[in-house]
Amino acid sequence: MIPIKDRNPSDIFPVVTIAIIAINTLIFVYQISQGVNHFEQTVTSMAVIPSSFVAHPFASQQVNSMFMSMFMHGGLLHLGGNMLFLWIFGNNVEDYFGHVKYAIFYLAAGVAATLSHIYTHPASTIPTIGASGAISGVLGAYFLLFPKARVLAAVPIFLFFYFIEVPAFIFLGFYILLQLVFALPSLGASSVDARGIAWFAHVGGFFAGALLLLVLPKRRNFRRRIFR
Repeated sequence: MIPIKDRNPSDIFPVVTIAIIAINTLIFVYQISQGVNHFEQTVTSMAVIPSSFVAHPFASQQVNSMFMSMFMHGGLLHLGGNMLFLWIFGNNVEDYFGHVKYAIFYLAAGVAATLSHIYTHPASTIPTIGASGAISGVLGAYFLLFPKARVLAAVPIFLFFYFIEVPAFIFLGFYILLQLVFALPSLGASSVDARGIAWFAHVGGFFAGALLLLVLPKRRNFRRRIFR
């Protein structure tokens, strides 16, 4: 299912969500501006490499890559898919936390997602980049905060798209179930699966986002809505 929009208005303008989308987009433009020969070099220099992190976890390069990697992408579809999910679900989570706490939440979820990948694939030498883990954290928080909000989604069946509207807990429940289905068989493998996707970063980010609700309080004037 591909999300199109949710029916969950927010009370504050999502400054941080838009800023994150802009930063990711600008960094991707910079990546491709380096040309094909330098694209891989740029990615490798800023990506998280689990085996290197395990060997030198407190080196400045590893700490920097922990944060830089979550703003980099390997292609236009990778960027577009991540930013679509962030645009649809991020504004309401930002509405709940407020701008500053939401920024802290996003970075914390991204770090937790990366650590989940490192923990489950410590010997991997493949550079890991992308905002998917942090955005998964946003989805995990949304899942608990707004389970009955309606999500309009497109379902591809053969050559056609069918549009359905489902509660968020069904859409996001299907999302995390799918991540687990692909993640669990990769346990014990030397790296990610053949598609090059760090599934456990998605899983770790999702549950980190849910748990962070216990640590970071909502903003003072947040107004909870009733969905029927």
